[in-house]
Amino acid sequence: MSTAISLVAAIKEEVSVAFKLFFVLLKIRQRVRVTGSSMTPSLLPGEEVLYNPKAYQQHFPQVGDIVVAMHPDRTKQIIKRVTSVLEDGSCFLEGDNHYGSTDSRSFGSIPITQILGKVTCKFP
Repeated sequence: MSTAISLVAAIKEEVSVAFKLFFVLLKIRQRVRVTGSSMTPSLLPGEEVLYNPKAYQQHFPQVGDIVVAMHPDRTKQIIKRVTSVLEDGSCFLEGDNHYGSTDSRSFGSIPITQILGKVTCKFP
């Protein structure tokens, strides 16, 4: 019985991986690697996530969303959690690891145009 359950779990994992690859190939999702520890424990350094670049075409981000955005002062992408959305659609972004994160507490809110998409899942 446990072998059957293990087999079913393995098949589900393979199907999940196949769908994620399919989304990447169709450009429905983009892939990015987590660098740094600002999002621990939710996301660990070296993990890869998929994000939806079209997630905010119809509406603003929601508090609690994890997003990929362009750093306002550097030419790099950042992954942070939305903690506040202002009336103009700009977002206050913070890392889950408050002691190890450079975020909106130091560089201010991020305009919606700098948000690249919503993180939808971890990539296996």
